Amino acid sequence: MRKEKYNVIGMTCSACQAHVDKAVREMKGINDVNVNLLSNSMDVEFDENIVSESDIFKAVENAGYGLSKESIKDPKKKYSNDDVIEKMRKRLITSLIFWIPLMYVSMHKMVNLPAPSFMENAVIFGFMQILLLIPIIIVNRNYFSSGFKKLAKRNPNMDSLIAIGSSAAIVYGIYAMTMIVYGHMHNNMELVHRFMHDLYFESAGTILTLITVGKYLETKSKGKTGDAINKLIDLAPKTATIVRENKEIVIPTGEIEKGDIVIIKPGNNIPVDGKVIEGESTVDESAITGESMPVFKRVGDMLISGTINKNGYMKIEADKVGEDTTLSQIIKLVEEASNSKAPISRIADRVSGVFVPIVIGIAIIATIIWLILGQSLEFALSIGISILVISCPCALGLATPVAIMVGTGKGAENGILIKSAEVLENIHNMNTFVFDKTGTITEGKPIVTDIKSLIDEDEFIKKVYSIESNSEHPLAEAVCEMAKSKSVEKEPVENFKAVAGKGIEATINKKKYIGGNQKLLEEYKVDLKEIKSQMDSLSNDGKTVLIFACDNKLIGYIAVADTIKNTSREAIENLKKLDKEIIMITGDNKLVADSIAKDVGIEKVIAEVLPQDKQDEVDKLQKEGKKVCFIGDGINDSPALVKADIGMAIGSGTDIAIESADVVLMKSDLRDVVTAVDLSQKTISNIKLSLFWAFIYNIIGIPIAAGILYNVNGLKLSPMIGAAAMSLSSFCVVSNALRLRFFKPRKTVNKDEEKDNMKTVYVEGMMCEHCKARVEKALSEVEGVLSANVSLKEKKASVELEKEVSDEVLKKAVEDAGYTVKDIK
Repeated sequence: MRKEKYNVIGMTCSACQAHVDKAVREMKGINDVNVNLLSNSMDVEFDENIVSESDIFKAVENAGYGLSKESIKDPKKKYSNDDVIEKMRKRLITSLIFWIPLMYVSMHKMVNLPAPSFMENAVIFGFMQILLLIPIIIVNRNYFSSGFKKLAKRNPNMDSLIAIGSSAAIVYGIYAMTMIVYGHMHNNMELVHRFMHDLYFESAGTILTLITVGKYLETKSKGKTGDAINKLIDLAPKTATIVRENKEIVIPTGEIEKGDIVIIKPGNNIPVDGKVIEGESTVDESAITGESMPVFKRVGDMLISGTINKNGYMKIEADKVGEDTTLSQIIKLVEEASNSKAPISRIADRVSGVFVPIVIGIAIIATIIWLILGQSLEFALSIGISILVISCPCALGLATPVAIMVGTGKGAENGILIKSAEVLENIHNMNTFVFDKTGTITEGKPIVTDIKSLIDEDEFIKKVYSIESNSEHPLAEAVCEMAKSKSVEKEPVENFKAVAGKGIEATINKKKYIGGNQKLLEEYKVDLKEIKSQMDSLSNDGKTVLIFACDNKLIGYIAVADTIKNTSREAIENLKKLDKEIIMITGDNKLVADSIAKDVGIEKVIAEVLPQDKQDEVDKLQKEGKKVCFIGDGINDSPALVKADIGMAIGSGTDIAIESADVVLMKSDLRDVVTAVDLSQKTISNIKLSLFWAFIYNIIGIPIAAGILYNVNGLKLSPMIGAAAMSLSSFCVVSNALRLRFFKPRKTVNKDEEKDNMKTVYVEGMMCEHCKARVEKALSEVEGVLSANVSLKEKKASVELEKEVSDEVLKKAVEDAGYTVKDIK
């Protein structure tokens, strides 16, 4: 199967969209078609062996539309309709310049306005209106050329309604003008005066002008739908400074190659994904990940394209360039989601396909009925024209794509990448949320949480570091990171041996050290009574205890745990408020799993499950009739992500599991799951409201225009009012969809840094819970500090003050504790 994207020329309403879709979909060899009215584009998946590209072009042209594959060099132009807005503005200004005097000439007697005496002559009166109407017809000729062309192809659209309605008014006006001239020639002044008040030129001019007003407002509003994507596009700098042959040169960003050394100066937008090889700085990643606080970067860290270097000088080695960068992938994903169709849009599509022919039929029937009932041709014609111009298939066609584009763009602004409109529609319908534990609910990286030494603590850490540095086990890595943060020096180790499933053995200065689990220590007859109750307590808390002995004598223990993310509890709590069932799934033992689940408020746990078996657990839940959303890391959990009704991948922003997940959460923050549910709910509610009003407008408007109330209370809708109502309906639907631009995620529980008596201290060097405790203690002991709350993951301390404390004092307290302060805000 081959997939192609085309630009569709000539679509003006949802009926056009339906005709193009039908023309292509009915061809043999077409697998899928998606026509988007908002972006005037069409995505087609087809079998080249059955249908050719030229056949597709021919089918669209036979339907009365054009097709092109012209690529737009400037990507912003795809989402900017400035040229169209300017053309519409000129059309509107020209129309108004001639419409205002046209209305004055035709209506001056009705409102007793002064006018030259020669206008009393009926022939001059009529010809002046014709002369003023001609420029309005010329600038708005697209309605006629498009409308009659589609009518001839038997695919009438909104332009067809306007063309027929205004043409009918013009033709009748010409007929009335002919009768006026005939009356003058035969001195029949009664005939002259009767038809002098039956001229319909001002109605034709008003229809065309008011429709153009509506089109202009609609076009301006539609231009705002691509704002989110344009903001993303703007994040990529046009040029970048790189080092080649030991010289700094400035080149277009698109010419950067993998492996190039790129210089990132303070204030620069980062052009490509790459690794820092020199320098350090804080980087604003908010536009990509939605994370509000700057992130400190140093040698070895990865930088994401589109983020902003705040204050330092860095050199990076380009890793992902061009279309492979994170920013490019995000833009591509948002584009695809914006151009896709939600299932709810099928209602409007089905209606739009038959709407215009039905309206034309109603207009003809209503005109005939009123003539049969004895009304004048003028009256009956007025009814027919009103029906034609008040009908609005535009509103139906715009309701869904505008909301989807704004919704997916809003998601991207908050670091939530949604793969398609169907996914956006269905997120809030999920009733069961299954969370992977490691790296999703927890940080995914073990850290030291407790240290108990029966000898000198510094000496204990030194011995432990020396033997554990020879191990490749993740728990050993956690111990080594803790020791490095304390600048501990290693001692030479001999006879190192890893005991599978139990621990390690080694010799230091002719003394034998062992470290590992309880089973290993018991094999060496080490007495553990002194720490037994503490070990049990730590194990019940989900922590792994590493016990150490020297020459079979206990010297202490270190507890290691995969800590819970500080936002997981809040996310779970909010999902419960939405009446969602929460399940945690993990390969860990049940004791650890139950402890983690209890801490975050999850009642149901599926533990000791292998990664490849997680999809089977998802399948079981689906067979119970549950709609399952699976949230995992997007790598080991790929089968489960694909199997679930909706898969959400937790991503750092540099390794996005786009292929397996339906939604990518750029921040490793589970609160974004709740935000995605809320955004889905609000988007679909918005679409339903727009479709409701679009349908109600036509259900009420068409019968009134047909004169259903005329015999009851004399109410008859004039074509001019119908045209105004039609214009406003499309504008209102687009404006309603644009309300989604004001969507905001739920307020988070912790907003410490926003308080006036708060300072945020960014600290480098913290590696474990022990470090965290030392920094908290150091800051809490500063005079004037009420409390200090340290986040190990974010490398920051939120300090609450009871009185003013200088940055220098806070900095000194942290540095005296052995750590480095990078910034204070």
